[in-house]
Amino acid sequence: MRRRVRSEAPAHSDAPPLLQRRGGPDRSGMNSDSLLGRRTPRRAEKILIRVGSWEQLREPASAVRCAVFIEEQGIPASLELDDRDATATHAVAFDPQDRPLATGRLLTDAHIGRMAVLASHRGKGLGVSILRALVAVAVGRGTPELRLHAQSGAIGFYLREGFALEGEPYVEAGILHQTMVRLLPR
Repeated sequence: MRRRVRSEAPAHSDAPPLLQRRGGPDRSGMNSDSLLGRRTPRRAEKILIRVGSWEQLREPASAVRCAVFIEEQGIPASLELDDRDATATHAVAFDPQDRPLATGRLLTDAHIGRMAVLASHRGKGLGVSILRALVAVAVGRGTPELRLHAQSGAIGFYLREGFALEGEPYVEAGILHQTMVRLLPR
């Protein structure tokens, strides 16, 4: 069965209008990804990735972030939701019933952050799809490098996606983090 991930972006957005995952599972149970030449875990259902502004995606992005960061990880709402959302590009993954499952954002200073996947949907490639959609937006803008603050448990995820460690680990919002950087093609 072929599965596709689409990214819909408004006409005024810097995001590419459509990102589709092509290819099927190989012998390892992974899908080939012709967009970036990487492999991702097999998906069980069609997922739609929407890329847009905070105005467009506030409600679904907030729902996922609140469930993951505030309820699951105990981060105070005052730290989780900030003024930078208004100028960021957001990506949200939706299931076929239009329920939000994962989200992330790309700030104007080329930082990726607020990457979150609902606990019940982890390990299905949603985080990879969100990250790659945001990377594609940055590449489309001609951004030379991306930065992020990875929670310690997510460092391996970002390493597999081409990010490198920078500096020493530190505590942010009570959680151990590591700055990571990825150079982008010009």
